[in-house]
Amino acid sequence: MTTTTLAVLVPLLPCLGAVAGLLLGRTAPGFVRPLAVLPTLTSLVLTALVAVRQGGDAAVDAATELTPTGSVPIELALHIDGFAALVAVLVGLVASCVQIYSTGYLRDDPRYPSYAALVSLFTSAMLLVVYSGDLMVLLVGWEVMGICSYFLVGHYWETPQARAASLKAFLVTKLGDVPFLIGLFALATDAGSFRVTRILGTVVSGGLDHPTLIALLLLAGVAGKSAQFPLHTWLPDAMAGPTPVSALIHAATMVAAGVYFIARLLPVFEASQAAMVVMAVMAAVTMTGSALAALAQDDIKRVLAYSTIGQLGYMTGALAVADRGAAVFHLLSHGAFKALLFLAAGVIIHAAGTNSLAAMSRMRNLRDRIPDAYWTMTVALLALAAIPPFSGFFSKEAVLGVAEHVVTGHTEHAPAAAGWIVLVAGLVTAVLTAAYAMRLWLLAFRGRGTEAPDHGRQPLTMTVVLWVLAVPSLALGGFAFRVLPDWFDGRDLGPTLTTSVLGTGLAVAGGIVTYAAWRHTTAYAARVPLGAVAAHPGGDAARVEAEAIATHEPAYGDIAHAPDPADPGRLLLGPLHRHAAAGFHLDAVYTALFVRPVRAGASLVRFLDREVVETYVRGAGALPRWLGTAVRRSQTGNVQTYVSALLAGTVVLAVAVVLVATGA
Repeated sequence: MTTTTLAVLVPLLPCLGAVAGLLLGRTAPGFVRPLAVLPTLTSLVLTALVAVRQGGDAAVDAATELTPTGSVPIELALHIDGFAALVAVLVGLVASCVQIYSTGYLRDDPRYPSYAALVSLFTSAMLLVVYSGDLMVLLVGWEVMGICSYFLVGHYWETPQARAASLKAFLVTKLGDVPFLIGLFALATDAGSFRVTRILGTVVSGGLDHPTLIALLLLAGVAGKSAQFPLHTWLPDAMAGPTPVSALIHAATMVAAGVYFIARLLPVFEASQAAMVVMAVMAAVTMTGSALAALAQDDIKRVLAYSTIGQLGYMTGALAVADRGAAVFHLLSHGAFKALLFLAAGVIIHAAGTNSLAAMSRMRNLRDRIPDAYWTMTVALLALAAIPPFSGFFSKEAVLGVAEHVVTGHTEHAPAAAGWIVLVAGLVTAVLTAAYAMRLWLLAFRGRGTEAPDHGRQPLTMTVVLWVLAVPSLALGGFAFRVLPDWFDGRDLGPTLTTSVLGTGLAVAGGIVTYAAWRHTTAYAARVPLGAVAAHPGGDAARVEAEAIATHEPAYGDIAHAPDPADPGRLLLGPLHRHAAAGFHLDAVYTALFVRPVRAGASLVRFLDREVVETYVRGAGALPRWLGTAVRRSQTGNVQTYVSALLAGTVVLAVAVVLVATGA
């Protein structure tokens, strides 16, 4: 087969698997799992073949006109360069791991057939985005991912949290998609085509008439899809869905699509210095704010969700300093260790037997019960904290290194202001990332919460996947920064001495300080007289210890809102903790600025419709009704009445005629 044929089959196979799974889900349930796993695995193999054939050489381009439009043509086009080839391999790998993992995680779920079909369709849509060489075809995959996320996040639709989260994810991302669509039309109008290659050619020749406007419109859509400030608020709430879905969304699909889109069209953004600075500010706020929020969360999946937002901020920061190689390098390494983190969190939740026990303050004695999750999550957290030699160190240092190059004037592709913003925010975030990674590890595996009942050993399909993903999390970065420049733009992705020392030193310091804070809080917890717990009516150890830490003395009473007994996040954040735990109240701000005015406007419209429009309609119908009533009453059926009225009318007419004649 030709490379083009293989590339066409890559998104097609999961799509066909999704359709077959939906059709056979009820009539032939035995085929559901093979139809979920085999097409995705086959696509993974095909993406690897396409990557080998592409080999980092000239891009593979093929196109055929979809339909005549009379103006800007829409084409079924492929554009597979080194970026697309490797990102597609990541998508196939993570999607295959998620499908295999889900056969064990959701083995007793009655809605597994529809779930598996939607995951396959989700994968197909992302692969279409990656390979597409036409922006309108890319938009199809972009929107299909949005509707798939709506259904998958709302998989547990019986719970109000899942229903609200699915609606929020859909609406917030659609809010960004509106300016995104306008930006696509404006870009195609200036370039005369939706083809990626022709658009890039137009940019090189200086043919864009409105580069800043187009870049900002497109950036709004990317902010929604990739959960960047200020449209990031949907992602933490999306944790209400099944954990494997979270791994898929955070590691390889949906949120990665926005970063990949900018990387593919980076010259469009480089054409506007203002857009690059705006992107840098957006990345900086996203990085630091999400890291602070992660340090204050109790739910393990929300910690990882804010972590994803922050790591996407690193990728956006790399793009803001005009280096898509560093951005996609971090996207690849992050995809491996973030998928591992979520799937390991799923093992923790599965061991507890319920999704409600994702709160780290309630975890106890998990290290010995789930050793596979313990060791693999430790590897993933070290990669997240960018500790050498794990993969996250090399990819994050690539981002900080290119920011340093901009600051020192070694490159002129981005404004110096963007370089300073990304570099300072990246170093601050390095401290916070290591801090919340250490906090998660301590609370999840060395916590002092209430021990959950043991639900037995986890299915083999779940634990095997963890070790598969642990390999790239550990070993990807060590050789990737040497190999990837040949696949990308040829720029050096190796770590630089200054940022490596600073970044690693700050990360180690963040981990040590967090560990010291944890030891301090556990020392307070150890002072609680456990014998008093039994004497306290209606109390339990965790709640009593929590109040003891809050007051630094054994006090018993209503402590439903007391802090966790050994949470270093409270000590580190101090008075900022309450605000960080609430996501800095952005949802409340949006409610005040947008939700309440819209509701007030809707109430006004409803009042006008009911009290004004309906009153007019009722009045317009009342007059004919009254006339009809009067006429109906005159129809008595009495002949004498009719003759009398006729004679009276004749007399009146005669008198009128006489009066008129006399007057004449």
